[in-house]
Amino acid sequence: MPEPRRPPVPPDDELVERDSVVSALAHLPRGQRTVLVLRFLCDLSLADTAAAMGCSEGNVKSQTARALVAVRQVLGVGEMSGRSTR
Repeated sequence: MPEPRRPPVPPDDELVERDSVVSALAHLPRGQRTVLVLRFLCDLSLADTAAAMGCSEGNVKSQTARALVAVRQVLGVGEMSGRSTR
């Protein structure tokens, strides 16, 4: 019987980066973590994220902004100049 195919293993630097992001997400309150996962990992729109979370679009925007600031602090990454989180 042939051995099952395994997915390719990412390079070490990608594993370290992924682990850092997962760790940073673990530091966030549940709502902030949820909004980042829905918006950026699941690629949901603002409206779809608000509907999934049962909240307003404004709440999604503010949770996203707060979460990105918190993740940047945990990762030690400075503000990205010229880019808005809204």
